[in-house]
Amino acid sequence: MSTRPTGRRTRAALALTALLGSAALAGLPATTAAAADGALTVQYRTGSGGATADQSEPWFKVRNTGSAPVQLSQVKIRYYFKADSPNASYRFACSWAVKGCAAITGTFGTLTHPTATADRYLEIGFTASAGSLAPGADTGDMQLRFHRADWQTLRQSDDYSFNGAQTAYADWNKVTARLAGATVWGTAPEGDDPTDPPGGGQTLFDDFDYTSHTDPALSAHGWSVRSNSGGPGVPGATWDPSKVTFSASGGNSVMNLETSTAGTGASTVHTEVLTRSMKFRNGTYAARVRFSDAPTYGPDGDRVVQTFFTINDLKAPMADDYAEYDFEYLPNGGWGEPANILYTTSWETYNPDPWQAVNQHSESRRSFAGWHDLVVTIDDSAITYYVDGQHFGTHDAAYLPERPMSINFNQWLIDLDGQTSTTPRAYDQQVDYVLHVKDQVLTPAQVSARIGAYRDAGTSFVDEVPAS
Repeated sequence: MSTRPTGRRTRAALALTALLGSAALAGLPATTAAAADGALTVQYRTGSGGATADQSEPWFKVRNTGSAPVQLSQVKIRYYFKADSPNASYRFACSWAVKGCAAITGTFGTLTHPTATADRYLEIGFTASAGSLAPGADTGDMQLRFHRADWQTLRQSDDYSFNGAQTAYADWNKVTARLAGATVWGTAPEGDDPTDPPGGGQTLFDDFDYTSHTDPALSAHGWSVRSNSGGPGVPGATWDPSKVTFSASGGNSVMNLETSTAGTGASTVHTEVLTRSMKFRNGTYAARVRFSDAPTYGPDGDRVVQTFFTINDLKAPMADDYAEYDFEYLPNGGWGEPANILYTTSWETYNPDPWQAVNQHSESRRSFAGWHDLVVTIDDSAITYYVDGQHFGTHDAAYLPERPMSINFNQWLIDLDGQTSTTPRAYDQQVDYVLHVKDQVLTPAQVSARIGAYRDAGTSFVDEVPAS
């Protein structure tokens, strides 16, 4: 167990409460039971029945025909089609939905063994905000569409799941429905081998393929970009969503967090991205993060903190159900350290005033500038951290989480003492992907294989983790 300085801990529960709001922390909906015995049906109609079209319009309703409620976040629908060319790429959109378009996600995948009528699929999922379906209830209209990224005319008459004559809703078994990873409706084409890696496990994967912090898909996929004031870091600093940007790097989409200052609290800008839901507990967490030692412009020396962590709220000083698990890189030192250091820290609890901490940490005092694969696993016996496939530290069972957490990335300045200049400067932290596999401990090699499989399949986002 170790104790760290007070400035370190201003992030925790009070900041999280401000981010998520008191209503969010009052409790998330309990996970509903999975319906059994093929208790989902999917109805389909087309909004565009021609053999060719500017865009395909598969519209759906999902009905719960079972006797137990179904959490929609555990449901995936697959619509199978034949790409117009091997290199064609597609874009998904939602025109209108009873559940709200923000509650519906759409991603594209590639079949392992293509057929004459299917080599791709559109997978429709639901965010936690879609709620649940009671027995006998359906989702109502989901008026969906997809088109070629270059807006060239597409041919849909040769698509496995297409039926140009079906202009009114009816059961349609050429689309499939999966509940918690198990197929419960429909018949897939012969080539629909599972594209998820062996081992299963309810998974969150995000490749951060977004256009900007205002991209509706970012919120639809459960992320919040912080804009409210408060700690941690420099008093008077702001948290600016516009400084969270997205671009391509090395063939992958990358999220960039920029933190800047001109030597005063009012000029200091911090950045943070986090999941709105606190639904993640045991299992494997992984992210590929690019740390930086030097600013992108201006003088160096600020005590900047670059992070990947999970956290829940401190309900009272020294509450024993608090949890937090951190990767924190300090390129210019801080908290009494004179130079670069990487911390991994597992928290049991703390008291903000007077300061008292119950945690355990591991550290390495060297530069970690550049890209790094960060993995932390949590089971019933320990918390284990890895950096670039190498064991970094194992922390004791006393620090295991009692409640679920959110997943977070942020970059901020501890203070303005490391560099007192008023010359503007900025620092970047980048994130390539994030992965969580619920209740499964994966090795770093297994994490790499799973990421590779998602990317090979053209899957940029999956969220199968049920609300807590």
